[in-house]
Amino acid sequence: MDTREAPSTSQHTSPRYIPRKIEGLVRKYAEQYPVVAITGPRQSGKTTLVRVLFPEYPYVSLESMDNRQRAEDDPRQFFKDLGNRAILDEAQRVPSLFSYLQEHVDDPTERRQYILTGSHQFLLMERITQSLAGRIVLFNLFPFTVDELFPRLPEGLPLTAELLLKGFYPRIHAQHLDPTVWYSGYTQTYLERDVRSILNVSNLRQFETFLQVLAGNSGQILNKASLANRIGVSEPTVQRWISVLQTSGIVALLPPYHRNFNKRLQKSPKVVFLDPGLLCYLLGVRAERELGIHPLYGQVFESFIAGELYKRIAHSGSHARLYYWRDRSGHEIDLLIEEGSHVLPIEIKAATTYHPGFAKTLRWWLGLPDCPAKEGLVLYDGTAEIGKDSPYPCIPWGKMRLYV
Repeated sequence: MDTREAPSTSQHTSPRYIPRKIEGLVRKYAEQYPVVAITGPRQSGKTTLVRVLFPEYPYVSLESMDNRQRAEDDPRQFFKDLGNRAILDEAQRVPSLFSYLQEHVDDPTERRQYILTGSHQFLLMERITQSLAGRIVLFNLFPFTVDELFPRLPEGLPLTAELLLKGFYPRIHAQHLDPTVWYSGYTQTYLERDVRSILNVSNLRQFETFLQVLAGNSGQILNKASLANRIGVSEPTVQRWISVLQTSGIVALLPPYHRNFNKRLQKSPKVVFLDPGLLCYLLGVRAERELGIHPLYGQVFESFIAGELYKRIAHSGSHARLYYWRDRSGHEIDLLIEEGSHVLPIEIKAATTYHPGFAKTLRWWLGLPDCPAKEGLVLYDGTAEIGKDSPYPCIPWGKMRLYV
């Protein structure tokens, strides 16, 4: 069995490894739980992360047919060969292993620990619920956040179009790959391996069309009936496909804000692609100059900001939640962050030039009876900070970590 030792922690200083914000949380809870699971989209850096954090643990990839066969044929011997600790990569590939894993970590005579990774979050979660409740801590790892790639603020940031087109998947940055070529391969891998195996989709071209149509609706309120009509499938099929995209870390759904201080509210969620590079690829954008003049650039920019905050919340262990707000008269707040009793409304503007009207909806919303917030924020694609001392300053998006 392939139980290769992981690389040493000297990789922390390697230019090929970029530290992740989630590292402290993983280390902390690895001391408290016998099983740690890290799930997330393919190629989000899960394997690299765990091999850097647990360099002394033997590493076994269950993508390997040989390892998979051994684990399925004789799971008890499989664990005996591993010893008391190991990294099991792509653990969902052997679903039958989970019940034996429970038996193994429950043995009172030995202290054992296993680090699991998995791309198919939905399968991994099902097995965890059945077998490992109370014994496991689960983390979600997404592609890089801006402040992971660029920890120093903010002058070192590339131009927005360059950053959005490249996206945030680690391999593109570590190996300086052409994003168009990489996302083409990534999409085909996702379709061929994940979608076909989980959904039993016979017509992958139809699902690919669904992805492209959904990309055109990123940052917008989800209308499943309209999507179903455009693609030629049933509404329950669209719901099932969106659920798979959501649980595999491709998209997130932002619910409407639930406070009933204005009853005429939108009830459907917004859909957001979590990586702007993948979103640009699905929209057919291949060059920075195309993105800047693309009719959906505003949606790409809004999706990028929402996805950035979504990933930061996941990687930090924060209990904050993201929403949007819109009433039936068309008033809309692009994004709201709720953490405890604190609510921060955010307007997102793709313009590079400031306009006093950017904060118009924020001013109106903050003045509503029973509004839960006292201040707001405008994020835009410019460079100047406007109204820093006002209740709703307008700041460059690259400086949002100073405010959020």
